Amino acid sequence: MHLTPEDQAIGKENFYATIGSDVRGPKGIKTSQRAFLKERIGESLASGDIPGYAYFGYEKSVDSPLRIGVIGTGDEGSVLIGALNPDFIEVKSIADIRPYNQHRAFHGDLYSPTAMAVRPGLMKKYGWKTEDEAKKNVKVYGEYQELIDNAKDDDIEAVIIALPLHLHAPAAIAAMKAGLHVLTEKLMGHSVHECKEMARVAKQTHKHLATGHQRHYNILYANSTDLIRRGVLGKLHYIRAQWHRGNLPGTDSWQQPLPGKAKPGDVQAAALAKKLDSWTRKLNSLTKGKGDYDLWATRVDQVKAQIADEILAEKGADGKTMAEKYGYEARQTKDANGNVIYDRPAIEELIRWRLWDRTGGGLMAELGSHQLDAASIFIAAVHGGQKQHPLSVSAAANRPVFPADRDVDDHVYCLFEFPAPGYDAKDPNKALNRIGVQYASINGNGYGGYGETVLGTEGTLCLLRETEAMLWKTSDTASKTKLVFSRGQGKPVLTTNDDGDPESTAMGQMGVKDAERGYQQQIEHWAWCIRKNPEVSDPEVQPKCHPKVAMGDAVIALTTNMAAREGKRIEFKEEWFDPNSDETPEGVKPRVKA
Repeated sequence: MHLTPEDQAIGKENFYATIGSDVRGPKGIKTSQRAFLKERIGESLASGDIPGYAYFGYEKSVDSPLRIGVIGTGDEGSVLIGALNPDFIEVKSIADIRPYNQHRAFHGDLYSPTAMAVRPGLMKKYGWKTEDEAKKNVKVYGEYQELIDNAKDDDIEAVIIALPLHLHAPAAIAAMKAGLHVLTEKLMGHSVHECKEMARVAKQTHKHLATGHQRHYNILYANSTDLIRRGVLGKLHYIRAQWHRGNLPGTDSWQQPLPGKAKPGDVQAAALAKKLDSWTRKLNSLTKGKGDYDLWATRVDQVKAQIADEILAEKGADGKTMAEKYGYEARQTKDANGNVIYDRPAIEELIRWRLWDRTGGGLMAELGSHQLDAASIFIAAVHGGQKQHPLSVSAAANRPVFPADRDVDDHVYCLFEFPAPGYDAKDPNKALNRIGVQYASINGNGYGGYGETVLGTEGTLCLLRETEAMLWKTSDTASKTKLVFSRGQGKPVLTTNDDGDPESTAMGQMGVKDAERGYQQQIEHWAWCIRKNPEVSDPEVQPKCHPKVAMGDAVIALTTNMAAREGKRIEFKEEWFDPNSDETPEGVKPRVKA
C-alpha cells in the first residue's frame, strides 16, 4: 500500500475494470447479467450515471417504500440516514438515548461540509422544512425497546440498527421476534455465539437479517472481483491490506468529546466548551436573516445538543446516573500497585464505546472486518463465487501510542491463510496450496491510508479508499499494459479491442463509474428483497451479506482478536462458521437452539 505519487499516476493510467469484457478471457460475464445490464446501458450513458440496481441485480423501484425505524442515530446511524433513498425507504421512527444523536438525526451534522455531505439528516433527506414538521412524520424514542414495542402502532415493517456493538444481538433478536426485518451495522455481533443466536432467530422468524459490510455493494469491488474471476491477475496467491490512521492522544476520532459536567477536566470536554463560546461569538457578530447567520445558528444549536448529553451523567435518587440505568458502567483502571490511573464514568463508556472491550470489538471489528470481508470476496472469485473460510490466523496487538484510557489496542497485525483452488488438507502437497492475506491496522501515522493490494502471477490490483483502483501487468508498475486506452467524457474508458466495439466501450464506461461506498445500494437491495421475498422463502432473493456470510466475517474478526491478545496462531474450525453448530471460538454455546 505504500505507493508514491508517481506510482499512483502510473497506476491510474493502467487501471482496467470493465464489468463485461476482457482482453484475455471470455468476452462476457453471465448471459443473464449481461442482458440485464444492456437494458440499462442507454439510459445510464445518457444520464452519466450507472445506478446500483444495474450492478447488483435488483429493480430500480419497489411497489411502496419500506416503512422502518432507525435504532441508533450516532455517527454511523446518521451516515445510514444520509444513504436512504426515499423511493425505497420511509422512516417512521428513530430511537437514541443521546440528545445529540436525536438532533443530528433530524438536522444533520453541520460541523463541516464533509460531515454534512454524509450526514445530511432526515429534514434534508425528506424535504421537511422544520423539526416540528419532521416530528409529525417521525416519532422519537429513547431506548430501542420502546421503538420495537410500538412498531405495530407506528406501522413499521423493519429496523436499521446502528447501536454500539454489544447491543446488536439483543436489539436484532428483539426486533425479529416482534416481526421486524433487520439491517444491523457491522460487526454482526459482539461474540460468535451471539451471531449464531441472531442467525437462528432470523431463520425461525422468517425475517431478513442483513449486516452492513458495504463492500458487497461497492461497484469498484464488484468490477475488481469480476476481473479476478476471469483470470486477469493470473493465479491469485497473496493479498495485502492495511488501514492506517493518524489518530494521536487528544485527536482520536474514537475518543469523542464528553460534556463538561460529565467529566470535568476532560480535554475534549474543554474543547467542546471553547467551541460553543467561539461559535456563539461568531453568531452574535452576524445580522439575523442575512449572510451566514442561519448556518452559524444551526451550528451553535448542534454544539448545545452535544453538551445536552450531560443529562446522561446526572444522578437520580438512587445514586445512579442515567447512563448507568441504560446499562453502561463506570470503572477505574489501576496500575500494578493498585493506584487508580484512569477513572471512567458510565457516560464515557456510552459515548466512547469503541474504546472498551465490553461494548466494542476494537480495530478488527470496526475496520479489519471490512477488509477481510473484501479479501474473502476476492478469494471466493477464484473458487467460482463460493465463499472460503480461512484456515489459520497468526496475530499480535499492542498499544504503543495511547495511554490507559481504553481497553482496545491501537495496533494490530495479522497473517491469514486461505485455501487456494485445489487445496486438499489430506494431501501433503495440495495442503500447501494456500493464499496468504496480510493485514495491519495502526494509529499514530496515517501513511498509505487504507486499501487492499491483490497479487497474482499475471497482474497486481490495488484498491485505495474504496474509490480508486489501479492495475499493473505482473509486478512492473513502470510499464504500460496492452489494454486499449481512450478517454470519454473526461474519464478513462478502457475497451478490449482495437476497433472500439460499442458494447465493450459501454461496459468500460460502467466499469470506471465514480465509485460509491455502497451504503445506498445495500439499503435499497435489503428493501427490495423484503418486498420480493417477505417470508425469506426464496434463498436466491436475499441481501448479499445475509447471516451466514456476516457470521463468517464476525468469526474472522473475533478470532483474530483472540489470537492478537494472546500473540499466537489459531486454526479455524469449520463448525465455528456453521450457524447450526454450537461450537464457537470463545467456547460459549448459543442460548437459542438451532
